[in-house]
Amino acid sequence: MAKDVLCDVDSCKYWVKGNRCDANEIFVTSHVPEAETVKETDCQTFELR
Repeated sequence: MAKDVLCDVDSCKYWVKGNRCDANEIFVTSHVPEAETVKETDCQTFELR
């Protein structure tokens, strides 16, 4: 698993200085069965600050 997860969504409660994600786990999902582009995915770990 990646040590550093970058995130620029500073309205998320897991966002920390340096555009890092401080969540213990990351859940990423897709809008389609087999994603082929970034736009077809989403981070479901997001929680509003």
